[in-house]
Amino acid sequence: MNLRELVSALNDFASLSLAESWDNVGLLVEPSPPHTVNTLFLTNDLTEEVMEEAVQKAADLILSYHPPIFTPLKRVTWKTWKERLVVRALEHRIGIYSPHTAYDAIPHGVNNWLTKGLGACTSVPLRPSTAPSYPAEGIHRVEFCTDNTEHLETVLSKIKDIQEVSCLTTLPARAEGEEQTRVSLNCSQKALLEVVALLSQNSLLYHKTDILLLQKPLLPHTGMGRLCTLSEPVSLSHIITRIKSHLKLPHIRLAMGMGKTLESPVKTAALCAGSGSSILKGVEADLYLTGEMSHHDVLDAVANGVSVILCEHSNTERGFLSELRDMLTSHLLNKINIIVSEKDRDPLKVA
Repeated sequence: MNLRELVSALNDFASLSLAESWDNVGLLVEPSPPHTVNTLFLTNDLTEEVMEEAVQKAADLILSYHPPIFTPLKRVTWKTWKERLVVRALEHRIGIYSPHTAYDAIPHGVNNWLTKGLGACTSVPLRPSTAPSYPAEGIHRVEFCTDNTEHLETVLSKIKDIQEVSCLTTLPARAEGEEQTRVSLNCSQKALLEVVALLSQNSLLYHKTDILLLQKPLLPHTGMGRLCTLSEPVSLSHIITRIKSHLKLPHIRLAMGMGKTLESPVKTAALCAGSGSSILKGVEADLYLTGEMSHHDVLDAVANGVSVILCEHSNTERGFLSELRDMLTSHLLNKINIIVSEKDRDPLKVA
């Protein structure tokens, strides 16, 4: 498959518009065209050891969940390990693509996979994603009524001269028992200030003006983190066993909520793959599940009676790669060979 076709298919699988604004997603390294991809290589982290594995397995494109290039590179030399990744990729004509938080948000993504460690449950995003565009042009709608036709023509003429005003319409209306004209328009934040300034010159118009904020519609089952409600409450010790089994971990880290024991029931769990402090903070639940949290955020949760399970950052993500391989095999109609790294692992171990 041609690289550009494959990247387009990957973007269809998970829209990059769902990624967080701070993230660096998409095609990060592109060999000179034309570039054909026969083997797609999946990894959670692209380390130098994983890069050598990709070279040995003749990968044409590496899909690295975490972006190996995050802060801008000022040079590409052999001096630092991230620069060496780019050098090795280009030397061996290997592209690098990263989806990161786009895969966190999608309904069939990393957080959805992580919920399976809790057992049977229903879940909703903790921070729902919105559609990439507004339901109409502009982000504000301004509406007002008037019975002064002559004055209205003057106002409309001035409004039409304001940039970033769209969808200007007039309709007959009946208000306060009188036949009037209702005006509706959409505008940007900048144009809104000019429209309001214009209308404020006439107190009757100004006091009959409604300003609406056009909200982007929420996308169902899509967004960051998940709030899970278990079908049946189970003890904290039972949940720990389930999570360790799902993530294939011999150990996890546990902070017991104030007043809680290993036999305390867990009915609701808030989770976020990776580093979940910003998503989980303040959420009401019996349990927080994530890879890592700051010391003080753990203390806050415990003080509020919430138990916390930490599994290390990438341990809450890496297991998703096997599911991803199967989903992409189907999505790409078995057109390319997809393999999962055997060298990719969490850098932290219990010593």
